[in-house]
Order: sequence, then C-alpha cells, then structure tokens
Amino acid sequence: CSDAELKPEPRASEANETHGNDQPQLDMSAIKGQLFARRALEIAAAGGHNILLAGPPGSGKTLLARALPSIMPPLDFVEALDVTRIYSIKGLLPAGTGLIRQRPFRDPHHTVSDVALIGGGKVPSPGEVSLAHHGVLFLDELPEFKKSVLEVLREPLTSGTVSISRAAQTCHFPALFLFAAAMNPCPCGFSTDPVRECICSRGQLAKYRQKLSGPLLDRIDLQVQVPRLSPEELVGKPSGESSAVIRSRVVAARQIQKLRNTSCACHLNAHIPGKMLNETCRITEEAHNLLLNAARKFALSARGYDKVIRISRTVADLAGSETIEAAHIAEALQYRTRDPFQPD
Repeated sequence: CSDAELKPEPRASEANETHGNDQPQLDMSAIKGQLFARRALEIAAAGGHNILLAGPPGSGKTLLARALPSIMPPLDFVEALDVTRIYSIKGLLPAGTGLIRQRPFRDPHHTVSDVALIGGGKVPSPGEVSLAHHGVLFLDELPEFKKSVLEVLREPLTSGTVSISRAAQTCHFPALFLFAAAMNPCPCGFSTDPVRECICSRGQLAKYRQKLSGPLLDRIDLQVQVPRLSPEELVGKPSGESSAVIRSRVVAARQIQKLRNTSCACHLNAHIPGKMLNETCRITEEAHNLLLNAARKFALSARGYDKVIRISRTVADLAGSETIEAAHIAEALQYRTRDPFQPD
C-alpha cells in the first residue's frame, strides 16, 4: 500500500477545524483515593509508558484508566492529521467534520479477534491498535482476552507500527499508542485483598497466570497494584488534584523531552532507543549504585533494566531535574518490581 492510499490528505478547508463528536472526558478530581495509582498514571502520560492496573473488583481500576486521556495534552497539528487520516480510511470520520483534536481512547471487548485488534482482512484496514494511534488502547480484564490476541500486541508495542502481508501487497499502519490494561489478580479477584478471602485453587491460579506471557508483561512499563478503598475513602468526597493541574505538569515534562530527545523518532522517554540511553539519561553515582543493587536483587532483564532508566528519566523530568537522582530510581523501581498477582 502506498502512503497516498494509507494517508489521504484532508481538505484544506478542514485544516483548522475541530472534530465535533469528541466526548467529555472523566476528570481525575472525580476519583476517590488511589494516590499511588494516580501518580503512576501521571508518569505514564508524561513519558508515554505502558501501564497495568491490578487489584480486586471495585477498586477503581477501570475508572482510573478512563481518566488517563484527560491528563494527556491535546493532539498537535501533525498528530491530529495522522489520527484523522486513520479514521477516514476506516470510514469512521463523519462527512463534513474536521480534524480530530482529542486523543483516541479505544477499549475493545475481550471477545475481539486478532484481526479486529491488529488490522487486516481481504482488503487490509487498520485495527484497534491503529485507531488508538497517538492515544490510549485500554484492555479491561486483560487475562480474559485470548492469548493469541494478546501475543499479536508484541509487534506494535515494540515498533509502533503494524505490518500486514498479503499475496499481492504489504501494508504498514501506524500504531504508536499508550497501552493501558486492568485485571483482577486471580479468577475470583481477591488474592491480594486483605479483607476478602480468595477461593481460587492452585490450579486455577496457575492457569490464570499463564494467560499473560512473560514477554508481554515485560513490555508493560508500570505495573501498579490498586488496593481496595478504605471505608473512610469510600464515604468521603474526592480530594485529589484535577486533570487540568496534572496535565500542566505532563505538558511541561513532555516539552522537556521534546527539546532533549531531538534525535529520536518519537521524543517521549518510553521510546528512547537503548543505544541512546547513556546519552539522554545522565545518572548520578548514587543512583547508579542503587540501580545496580536492584538489578542484582530483582534479577532485572535487559529490557526491564532499560525500562527502569526510562521511567526514572520521566520522573526526573516531572521534577524538573536534569540528572536522574537516587530518589527517581527508587520511585521507578516501585513500578517494575511488584508482582501484579501477589499482595504487597
């Protein structure tokens, strides 16, 4: 497929228009408690890091994920063009509308097929991963998806593109998205809950864990446990920061990345190539020693080690620090060393 086929130019009269069907976003100020998960979402939005939220039913995992787009900056003009072209190709752009300015949020059901998720068909067309380009792809109840469907995510999570080969042609669709997922820690949902007792057998737990492969989990930067709300939090009023306040910090951090990561195709920290980490991520000696000890203690893989550095770089950018300090490494490690299937 040629670029012209994949990316038809919008009419000039549409260039400065805004898509009229954008839905109102959930504000972070409406969410009760969950300060740790809220901080993780801020880091994810600032650096483009994939995130997994794990916890018992009713802890607010889905609500948190749905609020994620509200703390991300609006699409810039080039991003808006890319997203609008994809939706136009898919036939999802109503006639007479202009550019899509709101970041996409796609949440396919767990019965989705691999073709619907990744794209394809007799005449290849974009799938959910491409419809989420420059936005968020959210998979709720992650282990309920077919394992074959989850495994096809590994290509776009690594490369940011999808290649679909047919006998006569090969099509390449963009798929650079922030991957967010939510899951219960076990089939009954209460293996990490200090209040409710888990009723799952060892066989059920083992089968449940096998639904998520190690390579897939290794590609998820932030793995966050979302605990049950306390009675005080449950009956109290939401008291957290609004999306606008959090978004202002996210925008500032992304601007720092844009100015620093100029040689990267995507300037977000999550996509810094491994060979450029030493160049873009300056680490103090204290922070380096902490990271070395953590790599030994937790047996970090090469990908996991690099992800800790990338997350630390984002934490440092949110703090306005030019170098990665020990405190930034320590915070990043919290999101890479917790087992989503086990209690804290």
